[in-house]
Amino acid sequence: RCVQFEKNIMQRLIFLLFIGILSCNSQKKEQKNNVQPEQNKSEIVVKLSGKEIVSELDKLEFFNLTDESELETVKQEFAESKDKWNFFSGTMRGETTDYTDNRFFAVDCETLFETDGLTEYLDKVKSSFEKLELKLDYANEKSEQTDNYWKHTIELNGTEYVAFDGQFTDYDWGIAYLNFIKMLNSELKNQNSENRFYPIKCDNDGEMVLLTFKQFDFAKKHFPNDNEHPKKLSEWKNINGL
Repeated sequence: RCVQFEKNIMQRLIFLLFIGILSCNSQKKEQKNNVQPEQNKSEIVVKLSGKEIVSELDKLEFFNLTDESELETVKQEFAESKDKWNFFSGTMRGETTDYTDNRFFAVDCETLFETDGLTEYLDKVKSSFEKLELKLDYANEKSEQTDNYWKHTIELNGTEYVAFDGQFTDYDWGIAYLNFIKMLNSELKNQNSENRFYPIKCDNDGEMVLLTFKQFDFAKKHFPNDNEHPKKLSEWKNINGL
């Protein structure tokens, strides 16, 4: 009986020891799962001053479309805009709506939607295409309209694009704005340019900007992600319900 008793005690001790080991391992596993991963150092964004922003943009050739006579003023105003308002935008020339950097463009989306507005804004962006040694010729603009429907097309460099095609709704300006940017980006891509137009806002004082992929990534990293700054077409479209 004593031998059997000792055997039972030993089996129970071994069983309790086994349960203890399992419990310990379970706790360690749970603790491990609850540990937050160490923040990736590459994700930490160092806040740059306006002067540093301009220096980095200069390295990315952001100012390569700016006229030499206006370059110093443009850089100074970019730095001030960053320091005072944390804002990524250019400065207009005098009393006009033309930006001095030749990358930002003011867009009255109501005007753009109208027949004459399309060629008006094509003329505005053409100078930047030429500074990039790219071609932007337009021809064969066509308009078919009824009381509640309009089809508006134009050829850029021999390719036909749709400026607007559909019934009139409250989204007409936004649709025309997106189609305008899409046709310009298609021509940039066709000519192997790394530049693209990015939407900012569409209304009577709308805006868009011409950036390389690296310039866009830099702006997204160092400036607020709000409705006053550039976005990819897909993101802008979703935000504005188009």
